[in-house]
Amino acid sequence: MTLEGTNSYLVFGGAGKAIAIDPGPPDAAHCDALIAAAAARSATIAAIAVTHGHPDHAPGAAILHAKTGAPVYAHPIATFPHDVGVREGARIVAADTELTVMEAPGHARDHLVFALPDAAGIFTGDVVIGRGTVVIAPPNGDMRAYQMTLRRLREAYGHVSTIFGGHGEAVTDVRAKIDEYIAHRARREDEIVALLSGGERTIPELVERIYHNVATMLWPAAARQVLAYLIALEREGRVRSRALARTPTPDEAEILNPDLSRIADPESAAIAAAELGYDRRLDTIAAYAAA
Repeated sequence: MTLEGTNSYLVFGGAGKAIAIDPGPPDAAHCDALIAAAAARSATIAAIAVTHGHPDHAPGAAILHAKTGAPVYAHPIATFPHDVGVREGARIVAADTELTVMEAPGHARDHLVFALPDAAGIFTGDVVIGRGTVVIAPPNGDMRAYQMTLRRLREAYGHVSTIFGGHGEAVTDVRAKIDEYIAHRARREDEIVALLSGGERTIPELVERIYHNVATMLWPAAARQVLAYLIALEREGRVRSRALARTPTPDEAEILNPDLSRIADPESAAIAAAELGYDRRLDTIAAYAAA
């Protein structure tokens, strides 16, 4: 789910100060590597900026803060330790190094995007990544908020030279990438609505139809994506649901509430649980249909 891992970045100015972005999971050796990378440029880390609070992005900030004394900047509602809350339009400054903040909810409520001066690039965390798409999983994820963030990102930063995402490689065809993300979400929603126009379906049934060419181990992530669409569509009156008087079958439970300990180590399982919203278990089955 994190591709090759979480990308951490160092942003340098010319005055020997750097801003670290997303120190990642709680890995002291990784934080030491960031400090060493700054030192190799005759710089020290003077600020730490975190895009959002998921466990593959934020916990390293506390370790890096302890090692450098640099303040941690995050969204005011972030629940991980931070020193300065920043919102839309705020600037994170370390000497002549500067980032501008954009609030970017959808993947997570506390998500921020950071922009370099002079349209040099944007650090998008898990809003846009270098390869594939990102998970929008309730209750922390909100599909309509995410789609709005993508549209705002295209309007405000579609002209920048590079997207530096939280995972994967850098993206240089910025507007095309954002347009691809917007079109993907619209296409997936159309698939769901078309299936529900033919009668009632449960989330596992929708997943099996829409994601039949995707590895089944990814179906639990797909189920949470589908749930995010259904919540938005039902809120808008385009879809209705009714609870069925039964609990999930074993096959349905494997899609809705998988046992992550069977397929991942504890740290990876914790990251997946946070990304997929498994603090909201789906222990009842509902049938959905077009309203």
